[in-house]
Amino acid sequence: MPLLKFLRSTVGLKFIVGLTGAALFAFVIIHMVGNLQIFLGPEALNTYAQFLHASPEVIWGFRLGLGAVAIVHIVGTITLTIRNRAARGSEPYAEYAAYGSTVASRTMAVTGIIVAAFIVFHLLHFTVQSVDPSFLELKDAEYAQTHPGFERHDVFAMVVKGFSVPWVTLLYVVGVGLVCFHLSHGIESFFRSIGLTNPAYRGVQEIFGTAFAIIIFVGMSIVPISVLAGFIHL
Repeated sequence: MPLLKFLRSTVGLKFIVGLTGAALFAFVIIHMVGNLQIFLGPEALNTYAQFLHASPEVIWGFRLGLGAVAIVHIVGTITLTIRNRAARGSEPYAEYAAYGSTVASRTMAVTGIIVAAFIVFHLLHFTVQSVDPSFLELKDAEYAQTHPGFERHDVFAMVVKGFSVPWVTLLYVVGVGLVCFHLSHGIESFFRSIGLTNPAYRGVQEIFGTAFAIIIFVGMSIVPISVLAGFIHL
């Protein structure tokens, strides 16, 4: 089939990587905005978390779908890296680097794998709650008082407790930094994947990618840093 042949080609694979990367980028933005609700207090964050988990079927369907998108993105990135190295052959590294590639672009596969490992830890930490099983016992006492017979998970307390551990906060800040380092080139690559390859646009694309990477880094890392610094507490 022509479509299948296209998707298997390098051009098609770049399109898939760009599209899945855009989907993951959109999720990061949404996730960041949701996390920032912690600054509004326990009620705001716990209500938001309760809304997300109102339908287990929907939330798990979304998680599985997002996981599939991430796997396709990782496999596609690794495949493109292998193809690029095979095509480059014995070309000297310094000469290749001079073509305009950056550290971020040359390490996309490596940072992608590290980011994937960080995401797995994040899921085990706050979603599965297996890193610290005591998270499972955290209940919103105020909600139980105003809604007799009902209970909900105290996500605010879980986040505060989780990021009160220095090594956890350090791990998250470094992990988020790698995510943003990866995104800085990924955003730029997305434009090229959809055909915007005019050199006149490249400078703007690089600025756009770097700016968004910085915004995401600040937005994602400010939560664990604020908890560890004592600005957010129980």
